[in-house]
Amino acid sequence: MFDKRTWIRLPRNVVVGHGVLGETIDAVEELHLAGRPLVVSSPTPHDVAGERVVEQFADQGYDPAEIVIDEASFGAVETVIDYAESVEAGFLLGVGGGKAIDITKMAADDLGLGFVSVPTAASHDGIVSGRGSVPEGDTRHSVAAEPPLAVVADTTVLAEAPWRLTTAGCADIISNYTAVRDWELAQRLQNVEYSEYAGALARMTAEMLVESAGSVKRGLEESAWIVVKALVSSGVAMSIAGSSRPASGAEHLFSHQLDRLVPDAALHGHQVGVGSIITAYLQDGEKGMWRNIRDALAQIGAPTTAEELGIDDGTVVDALTTAHEIRDRYTILGNGMSEEAAIEAATVTGVI
Repeated sequence: MFDKRTWIRLPRNVVVGHGVLGETIDAVEELHLAGRPLVVSSPTPHDVAGERVVEQFADQGYDPAEIVIDEASFGAVETVIDYAESVEAGFLLGVGGGKAIDITKMAADDLGLGFVSVPTAASHDGIVSGRGSVPEGDTRHSVAAEPPLAVVADTTVLAEAPWRLTTAGCADIISNYTAVRDWELAQRLQNVEYSEYAGALARMTAEMLVESAGSVKRGLEESAWIVVKALVSSGVAMSIAGSSRPASGAEHLFSHQLDRLVPDAALHGHQVGVGSIITAYLQDGEKGMWRNIRDALAQIGAPTTAEELGIDDGTVVDALTTAHEIRDRYTILGNGMSEEAAIEAATVTGVI
């Protein structure tokens, strides 16, 4: 008897393009969200876009509340929850990069309130996904949460963000290629449930960005358009899958282990990009996709080596040999790499 079922939660409104920050209130009102809006941001995004969002709601007769958080932590999530309850918020808006949006989505999930994502940097696919990533001590936790009801991504704002954040977002998307390959491997070897639709969408998004790498250039608003559309597609793939599998394989385990070994050494997207180069080599060998990934990352100005990440060679090898311990998720790393194999893979690909 067929008894398979799923529940896919996707954003209802995705507003992307030039000057759309001014349409935030329109996107919200179409959702029929009621009550007091709470705008959550961090210091720089508050100045860049948060104040304008608050003003929009104030001008339309709402009584918006706002809170600015300084760091991404479970403590910050609790702070936002407590504040939202104290001001009797009806829905939340996360304005910022990964920090503010992840904190907001986790707080909204706990409160059972609607959440709207207003990214100010195209730095990772968390702007639309149902996952939140929060550091704690020497590790980083990926937590399930509700995806946003709406996404408002103004390319004029995104184009003005520091270029390294955009290149990190590109690298995060490109790493979908190896993540999907790992997911397929897990399905074949471990009978892990696999979604053809989610896998195809995530892979297509990565391949599109690899092919468009030459068009992604600093200061071009069109580049922000390309990247944010890819990030939205990646987030949708995760929602369809009901997990982070379409966008998280061995390359993410490698990045998470780097976070443990050398916290804050490099941006998450840059770390997974470099991890994807090595992972692609492990998946396909010398004739595989790893060169295309490396060349695409280099074209957009993202790191392709340990030195460019600001991480020493020994740490890269340590991360490769221990990354399989991060979580119970089968990848090409299997039960672990030997030090010799890690050195060879990182050397052949030019990472060290």
